[in-house]
Amino acid sequence: MKRFKALDVFRGWTICLMIIVNTPGDWNFTFSPLLHANWHGFTPTDLVFPSFLFAVGNAFAFVKTRWADKPLSEVFQKIIKRTLIIFLLGYLMYWFPFVSWTDSGDLALVPFSETRILGVLQRIAICYFIGATMIYFLTNRQLIIASAIILLGYWGLLSAFGDYTLEGNLVRTLDRLILGDSHLYGGDGIPFDPEGLLSTLPAICNVIAGYLVGKFVIQGGISYEKLAKMLMIATGLLAVAYFWDLSFPFNKKLWTSSFVILTIGLDIMALSILIYAIEFLKKPINFNFFEVFGKNSLFIYLLSEYLAITLLFVRVDENQSLYNYIYEKGFSWFGPYYGSFVFAMAFMMFCWLIGLWLDKKKIYIKV
Repeated sequence: MKRFKALDVFRGWTICLMIIVNTPGDWNFTFSPLLHANWHGFTPTDLVFPSFLFAVGNAFAFVKTRWADKPLSEVFQKIIKRTLIIFLLGYLMYWFPFVSWTDSGDLALVPFSETRILGVLQRIAICYFIGATMIYFLTNRQLIIASAIILLGYWGLLSAFGDYTLEGNLVRTLDRLILGDSHLYGGDGIPFDPEGLLSTLPAICNVIAGYLVGKFVIQGGISYEKLAKMLMIATGLLAVAYFWDLSFPFNKKLWTSSFVILTIGLDIMALSILIYAIEFLKKPINFNFFEVFGKNSLFIYLLSEYLAITLLFVRVDENQSLYNYIYEKGFSWFGPYYGSFVFAMAFMMFCWLIGLWLDKKKIYIKV
């Protein structure tokens, strides 16, 4: 089946933004649209992760056609293998470089008991596995019904057992019970993982939606009528999302059901615009820049994270990392906010150049 160029561009756009928002020169001087919402609410940055899950679902629309000729055991062997590799890569990324600096300036091994178990790639892995299983066994209608049950059930669980605050939500309660405080993210001041076990459940619906939209687009070819239907569906979903927000607020860290509907609606709109710009304009817009990211998306994302972690770990002196040293010496003269932003753009461009080299060499690293 012909490669869906808009999918590579869409996925590349998410990776590009992921790198920019994850690597500012100084987190204290970051433009607000490039920050996640503190708790309830929504920023452009909050769209990035669900968009990547949506793109994972898009890819299933192509993969499923290859499953038909293969036995169940072979299909699930590949699904399980990929799930485990992605999960392990994510887990090791948070543990890397396996040592930390002590107050006395020495290095000490980071014990397993202090490692974060969940995270971005781990959520992608779990959503990939459960999404693939559902897509393999269920019809389109059953997938829609199952997604509705998941979103409504998640709403019911969070409202019945706890509240929607950082301290009192059910996601945190279950993660603390199952994984323990030392295995959770602590960046919000208390042990709470924004990629928690329970909150991964509604994220599966982003993958399912991506699959259904991708299948709708590729079956019978792309047409203006299809784009019109996609935009109508997106508008309807946004209306539902904003109505639901009144009782179950948009919250990326809890991955609330209203947040799922909102991001799916916005992703359908974004994908529709991309398809129009690529397939229907007499002079198509050149999106090759983002396509470079999209062709090696997982590798480039891992490269960006491992590079940032390494730069933050390496010390220039007792009080400064190589990451901060490069920012201060090379970018701070732009001013605090612009310097921080230009550093993130330069970091992204470095990763893009690696991706461009791989593309020129026809090297595509798959898991």
